[in-house]
Amino acid sequence: MATTRQAHTEWEGNLLEGKGVVTFDSSGIGDYPVSWPSRAEQANGKTSPEELIAAAHSSCFSMALSNGLASAGNPPARLDTKAEVTFQPGTGITGIHLTVVGTVPGLDEAGFAKAAEDAKANCPVSQALSGTTITLSASLA
Repeated sequence: MATTRQAHTEWEGNLLEGKGVVTFDSSGIGDYPVSWPSRAEQANGKTSPEELIAAAHSSCFSMALSNGLASAGNPPARLDTKAEVTFQPGTGITGIHLTVVGTVPGLDEAGFAKAAEDAKANCPVSQALSGTTITLSASLA
């Protein structure tokens, strides 16, 4: 069964001085302010498209890795994943780096690294972002 999720943004003003609010419609988890300075400089309590992509990628990757490990008979006790999305004004998103530290009983570093690479290649968000360089650091706790 396919699912569709929705969010919307209300924006006021020009790019450099304007501001907006991103609303997560499907989940109802809230409204989050966004602005150009929060994207190109410091966050200052606001979000950015890159932070939203990082959240989507870290959660999707964690789900894919968890599923892959469990399917291979090594369910993880814990996965801590960070996604860093780099944005260069005037160029765009220049890369994404995933860092995952896992607690997986009965699995060695090589097996974990292989499973993490597979998850990186096959999670739906990685596939959607395939035009961007995605790198990975994977280790066991």
